[in-house]
Amino acid sequence: MDNAAIEEMFETLGPVTIKRMFGGKGIYFEGVIFALEVDGEILLKGDEATASALERAGSRQWAYDGKGKPVKMPYWSIPDDAFDDPDEMARWVRLAYEAALRSRK
Repeated sequence: MDNAAIEEMFETLGPVTIKRMFGGKGIYFEGVIFALEVDGEILLKGDEATASALERAGSRQWAYDGKGKPVKMPYWSIPDDAFDDPDEMARWVRLAYEAALRSRK
């Protein structure tokens, strides 16, 4: 996904910064990473407070293969409904940013 598309996706939050990392991209707001782009997919930060809501919305937790065992990361796919509803996308984006802020503490 190109940077302009990523910036548009997160415009309800405000201007984001996009940095290359590990073959993907880190997406930051006010210096806090809250989303990733991996293999063309955007993943949102999640935590204990948001994981169950993300699961109910049909999101899946990102995991990579760590020497034969899946390693779950605190990032989740965007719920499908959010792609067709800007208000729903804004809600998930805000929740991801809030989860990122909580993880910094």
